[in-house]
Amino acid sequence: MKLSVIGLGHVGLVTAAAFAQWGHEVMAFDIDASRREHLRRGKVPFYEPGLQDLFDEAVAGGRLTVVDDLGGTLAGTDVAFVCVGTPPLPGGGPDLSYVEQVGSAVAEHATGDLVLVEKSTVPANTGRRLEQVIAREQRRVGSSHRIYVASNPEFLREGNAVEDTLNPDRIVYGTSSVHARDALREVYRVLVDEHDCPVVETEVATAELIKHASNAFLATRISFMNAVAQICDRVGADVEVIARGMGLDDRIGPAFLRAGIGYGGSCFPKDVDAFAHLAREVGYEFDLLESVRAINSGQRDLVLRKLEGELWHLAGKSIAILGAAFKPGTDDLRESPAIYLAEQLLEQRAKVRIYDPVALNAVAKVLPDAERFDDPLEACSGAHAVVVATEWSEIRNLRVEDLREHLAHPIIVDGRNVFDPDTFIEAGFRYHSIGRRSVSPI
Repeated sequence: MKLSVIGLGHVGLVTAAAFAQWGHEVMAFDIDASRREHLRRGKVPFYEPGLQDLFDEAVAGGRLTVVDDLGGTLAGTDVAFVCVGTPPLPGGGPDLSYVEQVGSAVAEHATGDLVLVEKSTVPANTGRRLEQVIAREQRRVGSSHRIYVASNPEFLREGNAVEDTLNPDRIVYGTSSVHARDALREVYRVLVDEHDCPVVETEVATAELIKHASNAFLATRISFMNAVAQICDRVGADVEVIARGMGLDDRIGPAFLRAGIGYGGSCFPKDVDAFAHLAREVGYEFDLLESVRAINSGQRDLVLRKLEGELWHLAGKSIAILGAAFKPGTDDLRESPAIYLAEQLLEQRAKVRIYDPVALNAVAKVLPDAERFDDPLEACSGAHAVVVATEWSEIRNLRVEDLREHLAHPIIVDGRNVFDPDTFIEAGFRYHSIGRRSVSPI
Protein backbone atom coordinates (compact mmCIF):
# COMPACT_ATOMS: atom_id res chain seq x y z
CA MET A 1 0.00 0.00 0.00
CA LYS A 2 0.98 3.63 -0.36
CA LEU A 3 0.95 5.31 3.03
CA SER A 4 1.56 8.83 4.27
CA VAL A 5 2.87 9.75 7.71
CA ILE A 6 2.39 13.36 8.77
CA GLY A 7 4.55 14.38 11.71
CA LEU A 8 7.97 12.79 12.28
CA GLY A 9 8.43 12.95 16.02
CA HIS A 10 8.89 10.07 18.44
CA VAL A 11 5.72 8.36 17.19
CA GLY A 12 5.62 9.32 13.52
CA LEU A 13 9.18 8.47 12.59
CA VAL A 14 9.11 5.06 14.26
CA THR A 15 5.74 4.36 12.63
CA ALA A 16 6.95 5.40 9.16
CA ALA A 17 10.07 3.24 9.36
CA ALA A 18 8.09 0.23 10.60
CA PHE A 19 5.51 0.56 7.82
CA ALA A 20 8.35 0.58 5.30
CA GLN A 21 9.81 -2.58 6.81
CA TRP A 22 6.44 -4.30 6.34
CA GLY A 23 6.70 -3.58 2.61
CA HIS A 24 4.57 -0.45 2.29
CA GLU A 25 5.63 2.60 0.28
CA VAL A 26 5.79 5.46 2.78
CA MET A 27 5.82 9.20 2.08
CA ALA A 28 6.70 11.16 5.22
CA PHE A 29 6.34 14.85 6.03
CA ASP A 30 7.11 17.09 8.99
CA ILE A 31 6.39 20.81 9.17
CA ASP A 32 9.84 21.41 10.70
CA ALA A 33 12.19 22.03 7.76
CA SER A 34 15.30 21.47 9.89
CA ARG A 35 13.99 18.05 10.93
CA ARG A 36 13.33 17.12 7.31
CA GLU A 37 16.85 18.18 6.35
CA HIS A 38 18.30 16.25 9.27
CA LEU A 39 16.52 13.12 8.07
CA ARG A 40 17.63 13.64 4.50
CA ARG A 41 21.20 13.63 5.73
CA GLY A 42 20.42 10.24 7.20
CA LYS A 43 20.37 11.29 10.85
CA VAL A 44 17.54 10.55 13.27
CA PRO A 45 17.01 13.82 15.22
CA PHE A 46 16.44 12.21 18.64
CA TYR A 47 17.68 9.20 20.57
CA GLU A 48 15.63 6.01 20.34
CA PRO A 49 17.38 2.62 20.49
CA GLY A 50 17.24 0.77 17.17
CA LEU A 51 15.56 3.57 15.25
CA GLN A 52 18.61 4.71 13.27
CA ASP A 53 19.12 1.23 11.85
CA LEU A 54 15.42 0.81 11.06
CA PHE A 55 15.34 4.21 9.34
CA ASP A 56 18.52 3.50 7.36
CA GLU A 57 17.12 0.19 6.13
CA ALA A 58 13.84 1.77 5.07
CA VAL A 59 15.54 4.57 3.13
CA ALA A 60 18.12 2.27 1.53
CA GLY A 61 15.32 -0.03 0.37
CA GLY A 62 13.56 2.87 -1.32
CA ARG A 63 10.41 2.40 0.76
CA LEU A 64 10.61 5.58 2.87
CA THR A 65 10.86 9.08 1.39
CA VAL A 66 10.88 12.37 3.30
CA VAL A 67 9.13 15.04 1.23
CA ASP A 68 8.96 18.82 1.50
CA ASP A 69 5.27 19.52 1.10
CA LEU A 70 2.11 17.97 2.43
CA GLY A 71 0.50 17.84 -0.99
CA GLY A 72 3.35 15.70 -2.29
CA THR A 73 3.03 13.44 0.72
CA LEU A 74 -0.63 12.77 -0.03
CA ALA A 75 -0.37 12.16 -3.78
CA GLY A 76 -1.85 8.74 -4.53
CA THR A 77 -2.06 7.84 -0.83
CA ASP A 78 -4.31 5.02 0.34
CA VAL A 79 -3.99 5.72 4.06
CA ALA A 80 -2.58 8.82 5.80
CA PHE A 81 -1.54 8.75 9.47
CA VAL A 82 -1.72 11.89 11.62
CA CYS A 83 1.22 11.85 14.04
CA VAL A 84 1.42 15.54 14.98
CA GLY A 85 1.80 16.88 18.50
CA THR A 86 -1.12 17.50 20.84
CA PRO A 87 0.57 19.59 23.56
CA PRO A 88 -1.35 20.53 26.72
CA LEU A 89 -3.25 23.80 26.99
CA PRO A 90 -3.35 25.81 30.24
CA GLY A 91 -6.76 24.38 31.15
CA GLY A 92 -5.54 20.78 30.92
CA GLY A 93 -7.03 19.87 27.58
CA PRO A 94 -4.89 19.04 24.53
CA ASP A 95 -4.12 21.52 21.77
CA LEU A 96 -5.76 19.92 18.74
CA SER A 97 -5.03 22.78 16.34
CA TYR A 98 -2.29 20.79 14.58
CA VAL A 99 -4.68 17.88 14.05
CA GLU A 100 -7.25 20.29 12.65
CA GLN A 101 -4.67 21.80 10.29
CA VAL A 102 -3.85 18.35 8.94
CA GLY A 103 -7.54 17.62 8.38
CA SER A 104 -7.96 20.84 6.43
CA ALA A 105 -4.84 20.19 4.36
CA VAL A 106 -5.87 16.64 3.55
CA ALA A 107 -9.28 17.84 2.38
CA GLU A 108 -7.56 20.31 0.06
CA HIS A 109 -4.69 18.17 -1.27
CA ALA A 110 -6.03 14.60 -1.41
CA THR A 111 -5.81 13.27 -4.97
CA GLY A 112 -8.32 10.49 -4.41
CA ASP A 113 -10.32 8.66 -1.77
CA LEU A 114 -8.25 7.91 1.33
CA VAL A 115 -8.40 6.89 4.98
CA LEU A 116 -7.19 9.55 7.43
CA VAL A 117 -6.02 7.89 10.65
CA GLU A 118 -5.50 9.57 14.02
CA LYS A 119 -2.37 8.11 15.55
CA SER A 120 -1.74 11.19 17.66
CA THR A 121 -3.25 10.83 21.12
CA VAL A 122 -6.58 12.66 21.02
CA PRO A 123 -9.68 12.74 23.23
CA ALA A 124 -12.86 10.91 22.36
CA ASN A 125 -14.98 12.53 19.64
CA THR A 126 -11.97 14.12 17.94
CA GLY A 127 -12.73 11.94 14.94
CA ARG A 128 -16.21 13.40 14.68
CA ARG A 129 -14.85 16.95 14.82
CA LEU A 130 -12.24 16.06 12.23
CA GLU A 131 -14.98 14.86 9.89
CA GLN A 132 -16.71 18.23 10.29
CA VAL A 133 -13.50 20.11 9.47
CA ILE A 134 -12.90 17.97 6.38
CA ALA A 135 -16.47 18.37 5.11
CA ARG A 136 -16.33 22.14 5.55
CA GLU A 137 -12.98 22.43 3.78
CA GLN A 138 -14.06 20.14 0.93
CA ARG A 139 -17.06 22.34 0.30
CA ARG A 140 -14.74 25.34 0.12
CA VAL A 141 -12.34 23.80 -2.41
CA GLY A 142 -14.95 21.81 -4.32
CA SER A 143 -13.45 18.40 -3.60
CA SER A 144 -15.58 15.28 -3.94
CA HIS A 145 -13.06 12.68 -2.71
CA ARG A 146 -14.18 10.37 0.08
CA ILE A 147 -12.07 10.80 3.20
CA TYR A 148 -12.73 8.21 5.90
CA VAL A 149 -11.62 9.15 9.42
CA ALA A 150 -10.30 6.38 11.67
CA SER A 151 -8.40 6.06 14.96
CA ASN A 152 -5.33 3.86 15.45
CA PRO A 153 -3.75 4.84 18.79
CA GLU A 154 -0.12 4.02 19.51
CA PHE A 155 1.07 2.30 22.69
CA LEU A 156 4.80 2.98 22.38
CA ARG A 157 7.16 3.32 25.31
CA GLU A 158 9.98 5.75 24.65
CA GLY A 159 13.21 3.81 24.86
CA ASN A 160 11.36 0.72 23.61
CA ALA A 161 9.41 2.28 20.74
CA VAL A 162 10.98 0.23 17.95
CA GLU A 163 10.45 -3.05 19.77
CA ASP A 164 6.90 -2.06 20.72
CA THR A 165 6.11 -1.22 17.08
CA LEU A 166 7.59 -4.36 15.57
CA ASN A 167 6.30 -6.66 18.32
CA PRO A 168 3.21 -4.99 19.81
CA ASP A 169 1.08 -6.47 22.56
CA ARG A 170 -2.04 -5.34 20.68
CA ILE A 171 -3.28 -3.32 17.72
CA VAL A 172 -6.31 -1.12 18.20
CA TYR A 173 -8.22 0.69 15.50
CA GLY A 174 -11.61 2.31 15.35
CA THR A 175 -13.48 2.92 12.12
CA SER A 176 -16.91 4.00 10.96
CA SER A 177 -16.82 2.30 7.57
CA VAL A 178 -16.00 -1.07 6.06
CA HIS A 179 -13.58 0.65 3.68
CA ALA A 180 -11.48 2.11 6.52
CA ARG A 181 -11.57 -1.15 8.47
CA ASP A 182 -10.37 -3.17 5.50
CA ALA A 183 -7.64 -0.63 4.75
CA LEU A 184 -6.24 -0.86 8.28
CA ARG A 185 -6.44 -4.64 8.17
CA GLU A 186 -4.24 -4.50 5.09
CA VAL A 187 -1.80 -2.03 6.69
CA TYR A 188 -1.16 -4.43 9.57
CA ARG A 189 -1.67 -7.72 7.72
CA VAL A 190 2.03 -8.68 7.65
CA LEU A 191 2.47 -7.91 11.34
CA VAL A 192 -0.63 -9.84 12.37
CA ASP A 193 0.27 -12.82 10.17
CA GLU A 194 3.84 -13.00 11.48
CA HIS A 195 3.22 -12.36 15.17
CA ASP A 196 -0.39 -13.43 15.70
CA CYS A 197 -0.87 -10.07 17.40
CA PRO A 198 -4.23 -9.46 19.12
CA VAL A 199 -6.37 -6.95 17.22
CA VAL A 200 -9.16 -4.85 18.70
CA GLU A 201 -11.53 -3.57 16.03
CA THR A 202 -14.06 -1.06 17.27
CA GLU A 203 -15.59 2.31 16.44
CA VAL A 204 -13.68 5.58 16.49
CA ALA A 205 -14.60 7.08 19.88
CA THR A 206 -13.91 3.82 21.71
CA ALA A 207 -10.45 3.50 20.12
CA GLU A 208 -9.67 7.09 21.12
CA LEU A 209 -10.70 6.36 24.71
CA ILE A 210 -8.67 3.14 24.94
CA LYS A 211 -5.46 5.15 24.63
CA HIS A 212 -6.32 7.74 27.29
CA ALA A 213 -7.77 5.13 29.65
CA SER A 214 -4.65 2.95 29.33
CA ASN A 215 -2.18 5.72 30.12
CA ALA A 216 -4.31 7.12 32.92
CA PHE A 217 -4.56 3.68 34.52
CA LEU A 218 -0.79 3.10 34.35
CA ALA A 219 -0.17 6.54 35.85
CA THR A 220 -2.65 5.65 38.60
CA ARG A 221 -0.70 2.50 39.49
CA ILE A 222 2.52 4.49 39.77
CA SER A 223 0.94 7.19 41.92
CA PHE A 224 -0.73 4.58 44.12
CA MET A 225 2.63 2.99 44.90
CA ASN A 226 4.17 6.40 45.53
CA ALA A 227 1.39 7.09 48.04
CA VAL A 228 2.10 3.71 49.66
CA ALA A 229 5.79 4.67 49.79
CA GLN A 230 4.89 7.79 51.77
CA ILE A 231 3.19 5.55 54.35
CA CYS A 232 6.19 3.21 54.34
CA ASP A 233 8.51 6.10 55.19
CA ARG A 234 6.34 6.90 58.20
CA VAL A 235 5.95 3.37 59.59
CA GLY A 236 9.31 1.84 58.67
CA ALA A 237 8.04 -0.57 56.00
CA ASP A 238 9.66 -1.44 52.65
CA VAL A 239 7.66 -0.47 49.57
CA GLU A 240 9.59 -2.80 47.28
CA VAL A 241 8.69 -5.86 49.35
CA ILE A 242 5.08 -4.65 49.40
CA ALA A 243 5.11 -4.27 45.61
CA ARG A 244 6.53 -7.76 45.20
CA GLY A 245 3.89 -9.21 47.48
CA MET A 246 1.13 -7.38 45.64
CA GLY A 247 2.44 -8.29 42.20
CA LEU A 248 2.23 -12.00 42.91
CA ASP A 249 -1.55 -11.65 42.86
CA ASP A 250 -2.63 -12.53 39.31
CA ARG A 251 -5.34 -9.88 39.51
CA ILE A 252 -2.72 -7.18 40.07
CA GLY A 253 0.54 -8.27 38.42
CA PRO A 254 3.99 -6.72 38.95
CA ALA A 255 4.11 -4.02 36.25
CA PHE A 256 4.14 -0.31 37.14
CA LEU A 257 4.36 -0.89 40.90
CA ARG A 258 7.76 0.76 41.41
CA ALA A 259 7.87 3.74 43.72
CA GLY A 260 10.11 6.67 42.85
CA ILE A 261 10.14 10.39 42.20
CA GLY A 262 7.25 10.25 39.77
CA TYR A 263 6.47 9.71 36.13
CA GLY A 264 7.25 12.18 33.37
CA GLY A 265 7.54 12.25 29.61
CA SER A 266 5.22 13.38 26.85
CA CYS A 267 2.39 10.91 27.54
CA PHE A 268 1.38 10.24 31.14
CA PRO A 269 1.22 13.84 32.46
CA LYS A 270 -0.52 15.14 29.34
CA ASP A 271 -2.89 12.21 28.99
CA VAL A 272 -3.96 12.23 32.64
CA ASP A 273 -4.80 15.93 32.33
CA ALA A 274 -6.53 15.46 28.98
CA PHE A 275 -8.66 12.57 30.24
CA ALA A 276 -9.72 14.56 33.32
CA HIS A 277 -10.47 17.55 31.08
CA LEU A 278 -12.62 15.42 28.77
CA ALA A 279 -14.52 14.04 31.77
CA ARG A 280 -15.28 17.57 32.98
CA GLU A 281 -16.46 18.57 29.50
CA VAL A 282 -19.01 15.75 29.46
CA GLY A 283 -20.18 16.44 33.01
CA TYR A 284 -18.16 14.00 35.13
CA GLU A 285 -15.61 15.02 37.77
CA PHE A 286 -12.84 12.41 37.57
CA ASP A 287 -11.47 13.17 41.04
CA LEU A 288 -9.25 10.08 41.03
CA LEU A 289 -7.13 11.55 38.24
CA GLU A 290 -6.76 14.83 40.11
CA SER A 291 -5.28 12.85 43.01
CA VAL A 292 -3.00 10.92 40.66
CA ARG A 293 -1.57 14.18 39.36
CA ALA A 294 -1.17 15.66 42.85
CA ILE A 295 0.65 12.59 44.19
CA ASN A 296 3.01 12.60 41.21
CA SER A 297 3.92 16.26 41.70
CA GLY A 298 4.45 15.72 45.41
CA GLN A 299 7.08 13.04 44.84
CA ARG A 300 9.40 15.57 43.23
CA ASP A 301 9.10 17.95 46.14
CA LEU A 302 9.82 15.05 48.50
CA VAL A 303 13.37 14.92 47.14
CA LEU A 304 13.86 18.61 47.85
CA ARG A 305 12.66 18.13 51.41
CA LYS A 306 15.12 15.28 51.92
CA LEU A 307 17.97 17.45 50.62
CA GLU A 308 16.94 20.33 52.85
CA GLY A 309 16.75 17.95 55.81
CA GLU A 310 20.38 16.99 55.23
CA LEU A 311 21.91 20.27 54.06
CA TRP A 312 19.61 22.85 55.71
CA HIS A 313 19.95 25.76 53.27
CA LEU A 314 20.60 24.81 49.67
CA ALA A 315 22.04 28.15 48.55
CA GLY A 316 25.65 27.67 47.51
CA LYS A 317 25.45 23.89 47.91
CA SER A 318 26.60 21.70 45.03
CA ILE A 319 24.08 19.00 44.08
CA ALA A 320 24.81 16.27 41.54
CA ILE A 321 21.82 14.92 39.62
CA LEU A 322 22.40 11.57 37.94
CA GLY A 323 20.08 11.28 34.98
CA ALA A 324 18.21 14.01 33.14
CA ALA A 325 15.87 12.16 30.75
CA PHE A 326 12.47 11.24 32.19
CA LYS A 327 13.35 7.54 31.78
CA PRO A 328 16.22 5.39 30.47
CA GLY A 329 16.53 4.80 26.74
CA THR A 330 15.57 8.30 25.59
CA ASP A 331 16.89 11.85 25.50
CA ASP A 332 13.40 13.26 26.08
CA LEU A 333 13.25 15.86 28.86
CA ARG A 334 9.55 16.63 28.68
CA GLU A 335 8.05 16.66 32.18
CA SER A 336 11.24 15.06 33.49
CA PRO A 337 11.40 14.97 37.31
CA ALA A 338 15.16 15.60 37.04
CA ILE A 339 14.63 18.86 35.17
CA TYR A 340 12.02 19.99 37.69
CA LEU A 341 14.44 19.27 40.54
CA ALA A 342 17.27 21.11 38.80
CA GLU A 343 15.07 24.15 38.20
CA GLN A 344 13.99 24.25 41.84
CA LEU A 345 17.55 23.88 43.07
CA LEU A 346 18.77 26.66 40.80
CA GLU A 347 15.98 28.91 42.09
CA GLN A 348 17.32 28.30 45.58
CA ARG A 349 20.79 29.28 44.33
CA ALA A 350 22.25 25.80 44.55
CA LYS A 351 24.91 24.69 42.06
CA VAL A 352 23.59 21.90 39.87
CA ARG A 353 25.80 19.30 38.21
CA ILE A 354 23.97 16.99 35.79
CA TYR A 355 25.00 13.70 34.23
CA ASP A 356 23.13 11.85 31.50
CA PRO A 357 24.52 9.45 28.89
CA VAL A 358 22.46 10.76 25.95
CA ALA A 359 20.49 13.90 26.90
CA LEU A 360 23.17 16.52 27.62
CA ASN A 361 22.58 18.44 24.39
CA ALA A 362 18.92 18.76 25.31
CA VAL A 363 19.87 19.77 28.86
CA ALA A 364 22.01 22.61 27.54
CA LYS A 365 18.94 24.14 25.89
CA VAL A 366 16.66 24.06 28.93
CA LEU A 367 19.18 24.44 31.79
CA PRO A 368 22.02 26.66 30.56
CA ASP A 369 23.01 27.47 34.16
CA ALA A 370 23.60 23.84 35.13
CA GLU A 371 27.00 22.18 34.70
CA ARG A 372 26.88 19.14 32.43
CA PHE A 373 29.03 16.02 32.62
CA ASP A 374 29.33 12.92 30.47
CA ASP A 375 30.81 10.96 33.38
CA PRO A 376 28.69 10.34 36.51
CA LEU A 377 31.64 10.40 38.89
CA GLU A 378 32.84 13.72 37.50
CA ALA A 379 29.37 15.10 38.13
CA CYS A 380 29.64 13.94 41.75
CA SER A 381 33.13 15.32 42.29
CA GLY A 382 33.01 17.73 45.23
CA ALA A 383 29.20 17.71 45.44
CA HIS A 384 27.51 18.05 48.82
CA ALA A 385 24.90 15.45 47.85
CA VAL A 386 23.81 13.33 44.90
CA VAL A 387 20.32 12.57 43.61
CA VAL A 388 19.55 9.54 41.43
CA ALA A 389 16.86 10.77 39.04
CA THR A 390 16.94 8.29 36.13
CA GLU A 391 17.67 4.56 36.39
CA TRP A 392 20.22 4.31 33.57
CA SER A 393 22.39 1.17 33.76
CA GLU A 394 25.44 3.47 33.83
CA ILE A 395 24.10 4.76 37.16
CA ARG A 396 22.96 1.41 38.53
CA ASN A 397 26.47 0.01 37.99
CA LEU A 398 28.28 2.70 39.99
CA ARG A 399 30.33 1.39 42.92
CA VAL A 400 29.63 2.77 46.36
CA GLU A 401 33.37 3.18 46.99
CA ASP A 402 33.77 5.42 43.94
CA LEU A 403 30.83 7.59 44.90
CA ARG A 404 32.18 7.92 48.46
CA GLU A 405 35.54 8.99 47.10
CA HIS A 406 34.18 11.71 44.80
CA LEU A 407 31.46 13.29 46.94
CA ALA A 408 32.33 16.03 49.43
CA HIS A 409 29.74 14.54 51.81
CA PRO A 410 28.35 10.99 51.74
CA ILE A 411 24.73 11.99 51.17
CA ILE A 412 22.53 10.35 48.53
CA VAL A 413 18.85 10.60 47.67
CA ASP A 414 18.10 7.52 45.59
CA GLY A 415 14.97 8.71 43.81
CA ARG A 416 14.65 5.52 41.77
CA ASN A 417 15.54 2.95 44.46
CA VAL A 418 18.33 1.53 42.30
CA PHE A 419 20.85 0.87 45.08
CA ASP A 420 20.90 -1.47 48.06
CA PRO A 421 20.40 0.58 51.24
CA ASP A 422 22.55 -1.67 53.42
CA THR A 423 25.53 -1.34 51.08
CA PHE A 424 25.45 2.43 51.27
CA ILE A 425 24.72 2.63 54.98
CA GLU A 426 27.62 0.26 55.72
CA ALA A 427 29.86 2.52 53.60
CA GLY A 428 28.99 5.46 55.85
CA PHE A 429 26.39 7.17 53.68
CA ARG A 430 23.36 9.12 54.75
CA TYR A 431 21.14 7.14 52.39
CA HIS A 432 17.61 8.22 51.46
CA SER A 433 15.31 6.33 49.12
CA ILE A 434 11.59 6.26 48.38
CA GLY A 435 9.60 4.13 50.79
CA ARG A 436 12.55 2.09 52.06
CA ARG A 437 14.81 2.19 55.12
CA SER A 438 16.82 5.39 55.03
CA VAL A 439 19.63 7.39 56.58
CA SER A 440 22.00 5.96 59.24
CA PRO A 441 25.44 7.38 60.18
CA ILE A 442 25.47 10.93 61.50
